[in-house]
Amino acid sequence: MIQMTLRQLRYFDALARHGHFGRAAEACSISQPALSMQIKEMEEVLGGVLLERSARQVTLTKFGEEIVQRVRDILRSVDELGDFARASRDRLAGRLRIGMIPTIAPYLLPKVIEHLARLHPELDIHVRETLTPKLIKEVVEGRLDTAIVALPVSEPSLTEVACFSENFLLVRPGEDEGTPVPSHETLREMRLLLLEEGHCFRDQALSFCNMQSSPPREVLDASSLSTLVQMVGAGIGVTLIPEMAVAVETRSAPVSVARFRNPQPSRTIGMVWRKTSPLAGQLQQISEVVCLAADALREQRKTGSSSRKSRA
Repeated sequence: MIQMTLRQLRYFDALARHGHFGRAAEACSISQPALSMQIKEMEEVLGGVLLERSARQVTLTKFGEEIVQRVRDILRSVDELGDFARASRDRLAGRLRIGMIPTIAPYLLPKVIEHLARLHPELDIHVRETLTPKLIKEVVEGRLDTAIVALPVSEPSLTEVACFSENFLLVRPGEDEGTPVPSHETLREMRLLLLEEGHCFRDQALSFCNMQSSPPREVLDASSLSTLVQMVGAGIGVTLIPEMAVAVETRSAPVSVARFRNPQPSRTIGMVWRKTSPLAGQLQQISEVVCLAADALREQRKTGSSSRKSRA
C-alpha cells in the first residue's frame, strides 16, 4: 500500500498557497512534472481529487479545502517536534525563521544579523519580508518562528515583547529647511505622500494627522519609503518616515528632515511569537539581541550626524 510522505504534504501545502504548479515547484525546488506526480499519488492514497487544474492556475476542490487544514496541522506539529528538540539545547542553534515588515527590514536587519551571527553563530537564519497581516498569519500558522513588527498586533494567540520606540520625522523639499515645522492640523492641508494601503506605517501616519476615517484628497501612494522620499525631492509633497530610515533614504535626495513638536509621532517595535511555541525562551533571548541591534543603530546615527555637522 502506498503511504503518504511528509514531503508530499509539504508539496500539497505549497501548491495550495501558490495556486500554481510552476510557482509551487520553484518554491519547493522540484520540477513541475515531479510535483504533479507527487500530488497525483496523494490523490490516489486519499481516494479523492484535491485540485481543479486549469492552464493558468489550480484551485482546491471542496475535498482539498478540507484536507489542506489537516495537512497544515500535521506539518505544524512536525515542525514543533523540531522546536522542542532545539529548545532542549543549552545554546541557540538551528533554523530561525524570522519575519520583518518593509519599513524595518532594510534598516534594522543588517544590525540584527550582525549581532546574531556574533552572539549565536550556530543559528541558521531565514528572513521573510512582507506586510504585517501576512507575517502575523504565518507566525500563527507556524510558518515563521517570530516576526519583528510595530506593536500592538492584538492577536490573542501571540506573545508581544516591546523592544524599542522610535519617532516619525517630517521629510519635505530641501528649500523648506529652516521654515516652521507644521503641526499635525496643518499637515492635513498639505499634499501628504503615504505608503499604499496595507502598510501599518500608513495607518500610523494617518492617525497622527487625525485622518484615519477620512484621508485627504491630496494623498499620493507609493510602495516604498525610498519612492516617497524621492517624490518629496521632486517637489510633489511631504511625507513622514521612521527615524531609522532617515540616513539611508535621504542621502541621495534633495530633501530636508525636521522633527515635530512634542508629543512627537512614534511607534513601538517589538517581536511576536506563538504563546505555545517551544522556542519561547530562546525567542526572548533573541528579542534582547534585537534591542542591542537597535541601540547600535541609534549610536551609528548619532555618530554619522556628528560627523556631518563637523564637516559643515
